[in-house]
Amino acid sequence: MTADPLLDRVTTDSAVCHGQPCIRGTRVPVAVILDALTAGWTTHEIVEHTLTPDDVEAAASYGQRHPRKSAYSRPPGDHAQRQDR
Repeated sequence: MTADPLLDRVTTDSAVCHGQPCIRGTRVPVAVILDALTAGWTTHEIVEHTLTPDDVEAAASYGQRHPRKSAYSRPPGDHAQRQDR
């Protein structure tokens, strides 16, 4: 058991979703839940799709402890523009 019992709802398994952190017993990646929250979805809207409010809270807790970089982010101060246009 972890210090935050909600994190026990988050699992990783190389045979499920390519090893991405998922909600236990589902194939729902934590990243999908975090993206939905970031996009403005409410917990109620998210749980309409097979999850529980505790699952959403667990994903948010996991995201706070394990931040991920956006695929579109640049290092701070990198304002270079593409020259291939």
